[in-house]
Amino acid sequence: MRTFRSRTTVLATAGAAVFALSLTACGGDGSGVRSAGAASGDTTVTVSSSKSAGSSDVVGAAKGSDGSVARGAKSGGAGASAAAPVCTTKDVSVSAARHGGPPYTHIVLTAENTSGRSCAMTGFPEIQFLESHRENVPPVAKSKPAAPVVLKAGAPAYALVKLSDGGAHEDNEVVTDFSVTLQGGGGMTAVAAPGKGGIAVDPAKWATGYWTYELRNGADDF
Repeated sequence: MRTFRSRTTVLATAGAAVFALSLTACGGDGSGVRSAGAASGDTTVTVSSSKSAGSSDVVGAAKGSDGSVARGAKSGGAGASAAAPVCTTKDVSVSAARHGGPPYTHIVLTAENTSGRSCAMTGFPEIQFLESHRENVPPVAKSKPAAPVVLKAGAPAYALVKLSDGGAHEDNEVVTDFSVTLQGGGGMTAVAAPGKGGIAVDPAKWATGYWTYELRNGADDF
């Protein structure tokens, strides 16, 4: 008799589990709130998400009167096909803004998709600050995103760029504008440096992050 009772109990439990899984598959809104990291200087990133399959959060950038960047949640970004064409300089508008506060050791590049269609940002921005240094600013490997960055129309991508260590005795040079080449055959564009006096760069210290949907504390701290 104990054998039959045990089997009945197992069958009942299995049926309840199947029923619960069915309810789970049909219900749930997938919403939630996650933090993208702590403050960096006077800038804090918080991302609120209500995701569906193939969607992604994007953190927008707003420029202050001094050219600095303040980041907040902004919709758009992923969700387009991974087969989207490579973004070119005709598809995106690239601009630069200061990141953090004095001594302004970093800037943020923003590439906004103005084409009216989806396109893909490939790799990292190939930056040339000085004519005397023909090599591109080297990329930071840890900032490479896990998946391709595909921008919907109107959505931005970001790249953090280190200029110097901010030291008074560094071998810095002042830059008022510089070139950015988009990888994958995207072409080259001229970008104005933020601030009235331009930016101070040190060839021994500069580095750039990869294009990403948002600036991610940790991966983009360098």
